[in-house]
Amino acid sequence: MIWVYIAAGVVFFFKMVLLVDPMPQLPYSIVDAVLKDSGVPNVVSGIILRNRLYDTIFEVIVFTIAIMGASYLLANERPLSQVRQFTDETSILLARLGATIAALVGIELAIRGHLSPGGGFAAGVAGGTAIGLVAMTSSPEWMQGVYQRWKAATWEKVSVLVFIVLSIVTLAGYELPHGQLGELFSGGMLPILNILVAIKVALGSWAVILVFIRYRGLL
Repeated sequence: MIWVYIAAGVVFFFKMVLLVDPMPQLPYSIVDAVLKDSGVPNVVSGIILRNRLYDTIFEVIVFTIAIMGASYLLANERPLSQVRQFTDETSILLARLGATIAALVGIELAIRGHLSPGGGFAAGVAGGTAIGLVAMTSSPEWMQGVYQRWKAATWEKVSVLVFIVLSIVTLAGYELPHGQLGELFSGGMLPILNILVAIKVALGSWAVILVFIRYRGLL
């Protein structure tokens, strides 16, 4: 059977090298068209949050279901009696410095993700990384207390609902003014959707981190 896979790989390789797929000759640039329609320089964000917004809605929903699934699957297990974490000053200092940098990067990507490379998903990952680094140097009880005190679970659900509502409004054809291309307040609804996705991904990552720390530990 292995020879079948090898032969298929060889055939595919020569197909990619020797046979060139014909490119359609369009009278306009696709990038320029997306730029004009979305009103933002970052055409990737324009595609994700406008041209294929329908797909992005379900990506956010799938991420939400994944978080719920992790909590459900681990709910019947016994929590760890002791969670090992970094205790030396050097590791704590470096982890918290990294968390600060990651948090600042996440805020930058969320606010300016429609103008430069980045966006809501990348911002949320940066925020989740910051939370994970803090969790490595803090007690699980303190992390859980902060999570509950700031009602992070509620804000996560609110961000998802608002994102879905605004996305449906956008898909229905109702948009905010695009403004001046390249300005911070431009792109219509895109910057708002970017920020909502960033909040959702960051807070969702926080929830998953707490679950895994409780049942799997850190180190």
